[in-house]
Amino acid sequence: MIPNQHDTRRGFLRKTAAATGSIFVPNLLFAQEGAAKKINVAGVGCGGKGESDIGGAAQGANIVAFCDVDSDRLAKALTKYPDAKGFSNFREMFEAMGDKIDMVTVSTPDHAHFPAAMEAIKRGKHVCVQKPLVNRIWEANQLHEAAKKKGVKTNMGNQGHTGEGIRLLKEWVSAGIVGNVKEIHVWTNRPIWPQGNAAKEKIKSKEAPAHLNWTNWQAATPEVPYLDGLHPFAWRGHREYGAGAMGDMGCHIMDGPFWSCELGEPYKMEAECDELTDITWPKGSHVVLYFKTAKYGEVKLHWYEGGRKPERPADLEADRDWNKMIGGFLIVGEEGTILNTDDYCGSPRLIPETKFTVFRTNKLPAKTLERSLAPGNPQLELVKSIEQDKICGSNFDYSVPLTKLCLLGNLAIATPGKVLEWDSATQTVKNDAEASKFIKRAAYRQGWDYSADKI
Repeated sequence: MIPNQHDTRRGFLRKTAAATGSIFVPNLLFAQEGAAKKINVAGVGCGGKGESDIGGAAQGANIVAFCDVDSDRLAKALTKYPDAKGFSNFREMFEAMGDKIDMVTVSTPDHAHFPAAMEAIKRGKHVCVQKPLVNRIWEANQLHEAAKKKGVKTNMGNQGHTGEGIRLLKEWVSAGIVGNVKEIHVWTNRPIWPQGNAAKEKIKSKEAPAHLNWTNWQAATPEVPYLDGLHPFAWRGHREYGAGAMGDMGCHIMDGPFWSCELGEPYKMEAECDELTDITWPKGSHVVLYFKTAKYGEVKLHWYEGGRKPERPADLEADRDWNKMIGGFLIVGEEGTILNTDDYCGSPRLIPETKFTVFRTNKLPAKTLERSLAPGNPQLELVKSIEQDKICGSNFDYSVPLTKLCLLGNLAIATPGKVLEWDSATQTVKNDAEASKFIKRAAYRQGWDYSADKI
């Protein structure tokens, strides 16, 4: 949970009950407020991540409906939740079940996140959207504006933000564990799906399989003939439908550095790539994003993907195998370095270990941040936040800027070899008209107008 949230009425009653020894009166009040009634959840996408996201919400809520463009996946979900209603189209699901739905999980390919989430928000439904929230910057801003306009609760499916590690990291960095932060290095072994020249060669038009509704799969994008090799996983490498390695993993691995170092939006970015094509994201890349922060001044963040990686840090112990650290981040300050070697900020530590031991044996910084209502489970966190009238840690106030960080990196990847100057006030690239074309999708399907000012 984010810090400094005001107590809700229920929280006040609980504290009053604890102070006075009263038990029965507050419980009666809770019952009158409907606390016993479970939240009703619908899922857009019920296979792959959709299956686990619905399962996460089901730990505290009723699953009443879901939809999937793949009839095989839909049938499997219906055997697990026989009392739920199944659909192949989320618009049809909302028309039929809208008054029975309180919250929606969105777990589709990236290009469909925006229309599915906006359809839910315009109907006043709380939403938990998989990362990245969208794959276009304009769509991220529209989602944010719409959610505020409708007053719904929101969360993004970056589970690391519900964990203990990211909170410890922020508390440590805020307490000055590494001094003034100067550089951040973030890397991943992704893509583990096809990207680059070989991926482009595999994407061919053919007849769609009988179990896949290709028209519905395309959501708000203009209809094209079925493209083989994208469903159900490799769409991540396609520039129209996915967001590449940075979109897929950036909201996980950059989450800790972004939050703890208070980065905001970069003012410029650049990239070099291996095998970027007009259809697919590159086989590998190195992106540099430049920030002007209030706390640290100039900070430079490096992103590496596709086998690229920063140099071995000088402070790393000689007996630790750098080659086995296939994803993580380094926060480099004037007084020390933090290393984390998993995707979800689960293992932040000072290096070398001797320095970390000294840090732990001294008085650790106070735990000043609220802890999550559902560690490791952003879908259940949203369920509990609705019930308790609280705010999720990766709500859109936080996760829209985090998603945009990844998408700004993708702007640089889409125009390699150029230094792009970003104007955060106007949300435009100041010095490159070609890059500006990637801020908003080139075209949407007729009748799919989901601008925030239209809902």
